[in-house]
Amino acid sequence: MEEIRNLISQLKNLEIANMYNNDFLLTWEKTDDEIHAVFQAADIIRKMRENNISPKIFESGLAVSLFRDNSTRTRFSFSSACNLLGLTVQDLDEGKSQIAHGETVRETSNMISFMADVIGIRDDMYIGKGNTYMREVSKAVKEGYEDGVLEQRPTLVNLQCDIDHPTQCMADMLHLINHFGGVEQLKSKKIAMTWAYSPSYGKPLSVPQGVIGLMTRMGMNVTLAYPEGYGLLSDVEEVANANAAKCGGRFVKTNSMKEAFQDADIVYPKSWAPYAAMEKRTALYGEGKFDEIKSLEKELLAQNAKHKDWECTEDMMKLTKEGKALYLHCLPADITGVSCKEGEVAASVFDRYRTPLYKQAGYKPYIIAAMIFLSKVKNVPETFESLLSLGASRFSGK
Repeated sequence: MEEIRNLISQLKNLEIANMYNNDFLLTWEKTDDEIHAVFQAADIIRKMRENNISPKIFESGLAVSLFRDNSTRTRFSFSSACNLLGLTVQDLDEGKSQIAHGETVRETSNMISFMADVIGIRDDMYIGKGNTYMREVSKAVKEGYEDGVLEQRPTLVNLQCDIDHPTQCMADMLHLINHFGGVEQLKSKKIAMTWAYSPSYGKPLSVPQGVIGLMTRMGMNVTLAYPEGYGLLSDVEEVANANAAKCGGRFVKTNSMKEAFQDADIVYPKSWAPYAAMEKRTALYGEGKFDEIKSLEKELLAQNAKHKDWECTEDMMKLTKEGKALYLHCLPADITGVSCKEGEVAASVFDRYRTPLYKQAGYKPYIIAAMIFLSKVKNVPETFESLLSLGASRFSGK
């Protein structure tokens, strides 16, 4: 209980007024105080649940989820976060809605929001589309609220777009903060965000982009590694460069996985599609050229196959600091000999890090809950103190 109160006390020193009634779309749009507030709030909510204290701030209300790509961890993390705060989740199936009949973004956004407090969207497949769509939804519900159509302005949470995956990379960061014993312990730690071989096609760029856009803010030494032709969005790389210059860390790029792993404290080997190919796929999709998309897929699979040596093996791990770097992955990983013939990571490496990987994933519900809490609550420390004093049990069976 004392630890929770200390965390609440630290929140009082952060400037977070602008988070109220606002969205969470990209980490680099948030101030340092706002980023740290999410980590603080997430840990408070986590520790409240561990101590069987309910963090529920809603007695009723709806959270709407829209997943335009497959999801397990993020889908259930969003549902868990919303339920923990007292909201019921309703998934929007576009195929069963009037969206399939040409309903506009403005109309859909307002119609699903009459009693909705939160909207979570995953739209990560097409370059230049996902984040743009989220902003269209945000603008529509803001106008609906200002026009008196909606009694509340729903908070929009980016559950992964074409640019960033804020709930994932912030969960990754909170895992690192707790693993290494505090955010100050992360300064000068080397993290290798590297491409890795996958026998599948078209994995989004938003995880590596989110990682380099956030980890560089913590004064870390971030090395981005990928084979020639697998570069990320240049705008995000510029964000990482600016962060490193401002925060005292480093951001470097290399075409060598071994160089990235050398003396690394943390490794994050993860496949993604080449940015140019994702742009091409988006254009083909817009033109309805689905046969050409299938041809592009074959080309990219053949291109991937040229880099099967980009795998997180035991020998690669020996290159890291004392051979004991922390292995990260957003999951599911392509595990060699388990989920595929050849993939991102050797089975022995993955098995050794299975427990910390699951712990890494376990921070995501609390990160999402914190984002919602900070947007819906005007006086955050006071509300946490009130919940703590009330001491309502989350589960009466304990």
